[in-house]
Amino acid sequence: MKTTGGSDAAKRRAGERAAEDVEDGFVVGLGTGSTTAHAIAAIGRAVDDGLDVRGIATSFQSRQLALEEGIPLTELDAVPGVDLAIDGADRVLEDGDARGTLIKGGGAAHTREKLVDASADRFVVVADPSKLTDRLEASVPVAVLPEAHTVVAERIGELGGEATLRDAQQKDGPVVTDNGNLVLDCAFGPIEDPAALAERLSALPGVVEHGLFVDCADATYVGTDDGVDVRQY
Repeated sequence: MKTTGGSDAAKRRAGERAAEDVEDGFVVGLGTGSTTAHAIAAIGRAVDDGLDVRGIATSFQSRQLALEEGIPLTELDAVPGVDLAIDGADRVLEDGDARGTLIKGGGAAHTREKLVDASADRFVVVADPSKLTDRLEASVPVAVLPEAHTVVAERIGELGGEATLRDAQQKDGPVVTDNGNLVLDCAFGPIEDPAALAERLSALPGVVEHGLFVDCADATYVGTDDGVDVRQY
């Protein structure tokens, strides 16, 4: 369910704007995806200039990027807290009482992303305009224990959704996450109450984590062709 769209220039502006929020001595959550990659690169340049930070990677991809950029890495259980998390999103809800709700998991990294993002004192989303929506109706990625995927798919059906096991693109078989789980892409149609659906998904045995991020983001930095628009929540 990985989403595409948006100009690279818009993504770069969003990522670089979020990197400006990183202060000396910060522990920073490093999200996953093409827009966050620009933030990681900008933080790396600041480290070269003397900025003292430690990063917590949310995926193999973000770890490799951080190492390439010279950002010192640590782990969540080795620090007292996370000062700032920077991460992307597949969808960002623009309107209504649930404004700021995200759908994440297009890169199958949402389990660790949610852990790091929710642990941060401040969580900033970086996005281009193609990720903004006034109605959440994209599929929700759900990471499941491998032996539980058929049972969870049945329970998703009872909740009114349709679950599809995500297939790998360049190998036979399903996508396997960095944590060794499988991913179900679950279509529910328009999601009128994201918080209620999130609670129901979390309660299903065999579910490791789902891609609905409710009341988690503090702001979204939206890169445009000529600047950055900031949404505060």
